[in-house]
Amino acid sequence: MTNQITVAVFFGGRSGEHEVSLLSAHSIISNLNPAKYRLIEVGITKDGKWLSGEGVLESFQKGKTAHLQPVAMFPQAGDHNLYRLNDSGYQPYAHLDVVFPVLHGTFGEDGTLQGFLELIGIAYVGAGVLASAVGMDKALFKTVLRSFDLPVLDYQLFTRRQVEENLAQVIQTIESTLPYPIFVKPANLGSSVGITKCRNRSDLGEGLNEAARYDRRIIVEQGLEKPREIEVSVLGNDQPVASLPGEVVPGEDFYTYSAKYLSDNSELLIPAPLSDGQTQEIQRIAVQTYKAIDCAGMARVDFLLDRQTERIYVSEVNTIPGFTRISMYPKLWEASGLPYGELLDRLIELAFERKADRDRTEFGFRRKE
Repeated sequence: MTNQITVAVFFGGRSGEHEVSLLSAHSIISNLNPAKYRLIEVGITKDGKWLSGEGVLESFQKGKTAHLQPVAMFPQAGDHNLYRLNDSGYQPYAHLDVVFPVLHGTFGEDGTLQGFLELIGIAYVGAGVLASAVGMDKALFKTVLRSFDLPVLDYQLFTRRQVEENLAQVIQTIESTLPYPIFVKPANLGSSVGITKCRNRSDLGEGLNEAARYDRRIIVEQGLEKPREIEVSVLGNDQPVASLPGEVVPGEDFYTYSAKYLSDNSELLIPAPLSDGQTQEIQRIAVQTYKAIDCAGMARVDFLLDRQTERIYVSEVNTIPGFTRISMYPKLWEASGLPYGELLDRLIELAFERKADRDRTEFGFRRKE
């Protein structure tokens, strides 16, 4: 069909969330309407190689990618071709209309890929460079939210070098300002990878070293005792809307990587059992958070609700949220009246809408007459 839109779904990648990306990509690929879209699968290996061909996702899931062909895009404005490497060099393989990044974490959700796509000038699903970078860096994200008077928990920021060279001093600084429990997190990673809940000094030392494996910036955050974990899906560009909130009841001490993706012992309550006032306030803050970092397309905003004080805190934003069969982002929109397939259609529409808006921007100086 000549009127099909050619969509390249990018998945895999170099981050610690590589396997999660494959799960999300499987759901998206399975639900893109073949009557509307011509699908191109582009898998990115853990060492950063771009591969395409037949059955890319299945090959990545099986760990057998030797038969796939290297592909590339060139950073030239207006060149929306995907090129395939053969004996004659790189040759055009497919002309792309839109890219759907399903790359969680670093080198995909942090603005790096988005910057490359901006150089090319192609439409792509999701947030731009700024929102992606700010949303990924948990410390910078909290700083921005504080400037908008949006509620976040107290935190401190350290570097890997500080942890490696003077761990005792780092621990002393933390303990002098933050009471236990404390959460230690890599500043730039998602899916709860590298996160430790610390109840004492021994936990804290182990948590700092664990987080340092995944990032050079480490955020240490005030914890709450068994808070309620509320999540809201946001959709749109300049006029975003929020879904019904959902609540995660973790099967473990908190919503760990294992609880999210490897076990079925966590419970998702959709909609979350909240009062009308709480629901409206959480939706309001979710949209304000989305706008504060200039997000586009989609994001999931996560909250912590203190059971004792009922105070609401923004925990983080995920600009490329999970899209697996059990992920909150699509489930919340389905509960809000937007089925999975229609959600994907809307995200692609928003990608074209944002590109059209970018194309209106003048980059050269024009002297007034």
